[in-house]
Amino acid sequence: MGQAGIIIGARSALFAPVDNVGLIILDEEQDNSYKQDETPRYHARTVAGVLAKLHGATLVLGSATPALETYALAQDGKLTYLSMPNRVGNRPLAQVLAVDMREELRQGNKHIISRALHKLLADTLAAKEQAIIMLNRRGWATFVMCRSCGEAITCPECSLPMVYHKTSGKLHCHHCDIVRETPQICPKCQSRYIKFFGSGTEKLEGEIAELLPTARLLRMDRDTVGKKFAHQQILDKFKRGEGDILLGTQMVAKGHDVEGVTTVGVISADAGLNLPDFRAAERTFMLITQTAGRAGRGQKPGKTIVQSYNPDHYAVMTALHQDYAAFFAEEIKRREALFYPPFCRLVKLIIQSETEAAGKQKAVALTEKFRAAFSGEQHKIIGPFAPAITKFRGVYRTAILIKTADLLLVRRFLRGENLHTDKTVTIDIDPINMF
Repeated sequence: MGQAGIIIGARSALFAPVDNVGLIILDEEQDNSYKQDETPRYHARTVAGVLAKLHGATLVLGSATPALETYALAQDGKLTYLSMPNRVGNRPLAQVLAVDMREELRQGNKHIISRALHKLLADTLAAKEQAIIMLNRRGWATFVMCRSCGEAITCPECSLPMVYHKTSGKLHCHHCDIVRETPQICPKCQSRYIKFFGSGTEKLEGEIAELLPTARLLRMDRDTVGKKFAHQQILDKFKRGEGDILLGTQMVAKGHDVEGVTTVGVISADAGLNLPDFRAAERTFMLITQTAGRAGRGQKPGKTIVQSYNPDHYAVMTALHQDYAAFFAEEIKRREALFYPPFCRLVKLIIQSETEAAGKQKAVALTEKFRAAFSGEQHKIIGPFAPAITKFRGVYRTAILIKTADLLLVRRFLRGENLHTDKTVTIDIDPINMF
């Protein structure tokens, strides 16, 4: 005890046995990894706030794109807002341009890479500079479907589309890690018209290799960093200049400071906007802004190209200007109108059952009890509904979402129903993952 003056760690570092805490810093406080997605389902930002109060310590929440709830607290004067409007050395932000991929398709370009990004990458290589390309999906094809009957090949345990990986030649489930052989004929109609759809980082790597055959490529996603220290080895190799282009999932989007990087490309930047999640716009803005920030961190100015099918969306447009305040002004209006955080607290309930009908029946009964106990605009319940992962590892799942202005009352209700001791019900307060 008392032998270390500074403790550095992940979210669990907050539980270190320290007697006299004076300062707590959460860097990239908006990051989803601060929320533990299994019991105990705590959020490190919340725990850090409680810990700071107990010790009379200062809590610093650092982010270029703060969580909307955090920024709202600062706007209301409940947190002290400190702004750092300039980069180190007053270096300019990267110039960010959007490419409308609908127009690319109309003009005959069916590649993942737009013509503008292709040219920028070629110019970057000619200048002996480096680039980062981000596509937040791994694998070769994001789903496999029969063109005769429309049947998609799904995971037998999770009911989600399986992803084709060309390296292994097999289908992978990215949720429960099941691996299956790629079918040659449709399991439903016996047709041989099996087609691969969508693009992941593995396919992106292959396309860039064809377009720029002299480029030295490094790929960083879950498939390439499975071995111990592989993540750091790839980054170190890139920093030493042993790679021209680093491509990958959101692993490449945050925290990397490589002076040689002058070009950044964001592929399918707005794909997340189509997800049924009230934070979809916020996550899209963050991902674009964070990735664009990797360019021009050295002496040379940076350029970023954002490829989008919806470039007029406010999340994309404000991210192009890296204008968080403008994004917040638009997003907060929608949150208030729809009664979502920061105007309420959320409680997500997941009911697990051996059959789909049993879970739904239990969820319906619980929903009816809630509506009988609560009325008015301050307590709302959504559901029951099927989450994106309706079946996980062979167990069926049914979801309920509660929105409340008084969390204490809702907690009393849940305890009154003995849900806190029910092993078939998962209670997640302030959930990050809405699926």
